Amino acid sequence: MSARTYTLAEARAVLPRVKELMAMVQAARRAILQLRSAAWPALRAAAANGGSKEAGELALEFGKLETGVKGILALGVQIKDIDSGLVDFLGTRDGREIYLCWQYGEDDIAFWHETDAGFAGRQPIDPLVR
Repeated sequence: MSARTYTLAEARAVLPRVKELMAMVQAARRAILQLRSAAWPALRAAAANGGSKEAGELALEFGKLETGVKGILALGVQIKDIDSGLVDFLGTRDGREIYLCWQYGEDDIAFWHETDAGFAGRQPIDPLVR
């Protein structure tokens, strides 16, 4: 799904759902990283004998990660970095397109940046952000 344009108020209204979905993504990511050392040998063995507990757990976690990512994208929100939980909402500032920037763990959408600036260009929300 393509990005939709959000006002700051609209982005803040949908943020609780984004937080919920990103929490699912982050939990699945952590589980995948924990399972991977045990899962890869189990996957090789599963190919020969038909299954393993670790492979099943890994598949379940990948499903959760996919559900969370697809849920965020379905809202028209762009995922910039899964590892850090960074997302951008397309918005406007002084009549031009910008990104309203939120990172997993932050309470609110408090920053924006130019569409070509990225995380390093984050600036505090100001009255020109609509």
